[in-house]
Amino acid sequence: MNALSTEVAMYSDENNQNYEDWMSSLPEELWDVPLSSLAIPGSHDAMSYSLDINSPLIRSESDTFRLLDGLFYCLTRPAIYRWSTTQGKGIVEQLSEGIRYFDLRIAHKPYDPSNELYFTHVIYTHLTVVETLRAVASWLESHSKEVVILACSHFEGLTERLHEHLIFSLKKIFGSKLCPRKETMVTLRGLWAMGYQVLLSYDDQSAARHQALWPGIPYWWANQNTASGVVSYLDWQKDIGRPDGLFVSGLNLTADRSYIALHPRQSLQTLTLANWKELRSWLEEQVPGPHSNNLNIIAGDFIGPVSFCPLVINLNRKLLRQQRKDQRTLKAEED
Repeated sequence: MNALSTEVAMYSDENNQNYEDWMSSLPEELWDVPLSSLAIPGSHDAMSYSLDINSPLIRSESDTFRLLDGLFYCLTRPAIYRWSTTQGKGIVEQLSEGIRYFDLRIAHKPYDPSNELYFTHVIYTHLTVVETLRAVASWLESHSKEVVILACSHFEGLTERLHEHLIFSLKKIFGSKLCPRKETMVTLRGLWAMGYQVLLSYDDQSAARHQALWPGIPYWWANQNTASGVVSYLDWQKDIGRPDGLFVSGLNLTADRSYIALHPRQSLQTLTLANWKELRSWLEEQVPGPHSNNLNIIAGDFIGPVSFCPLVINLNRKLLRQQRKDQRTLKAEED
């Protein structure tokens, strides 16, 4: 099969394509491209599908909101749940859909004497951090050439002791799959050769003491409730120029509390779906790569109901074409 037919076979039908092993299915020309230059689909607030509507509010919420939540619980809780839920599929389903970057916000519940940690987005999840990441490790066992980027952040309520307990658990769960941050050029071929499958970003100063942990990954967050607002912000960031290394472009909408109060029948999902056509049009025009206006990880909400992963993964065809064009130019110069 020649180069063109390989590309056509990979990208011709996004609806029928299997993206469970998309990294190992990339053309060999892309195996030596840094992960920071590939287009990688990500999940914003990846664990919000597991939010517990009856859990406490997270510690950082204001006293005023706590008072309102206490007085009007039957009204505030459904609204919190509708607007804090960003994903409808479980972590293993997201992996099988093609997601390879996970935004994981971790916290310890107030007044909980145990070491159990949960995920958060205004409220806490049913699922714990340890049981969730064990499921990720198990999935990786049967997908030995797939690589995930786990971005752990927030850490509300974690003491230094809890940080060390969490880091110990992470190392135990992933073991030799963890890629140390001393690796300066991270490519698929290099990761496969070493058996690494997990880049673990830990956005806290505790990470400095552990070679297995990477620092926080920059996230372009628009904080806008319309597609046009999100697109304008991301285009502005592109004009400034991408950071070095891995970074995330957030293709996710955000509604503040005044907007939520004025739209009682909406949810984050209805808002996302209503704006998807414009977001999709912008996404299809993007190009991954190392240049200042190129993108890398692109994170979205509700990755199941919309055709998110195929669109992001298929952006790599543009990178592939550029690689081949550069090779032809170099060959012509040598001749």
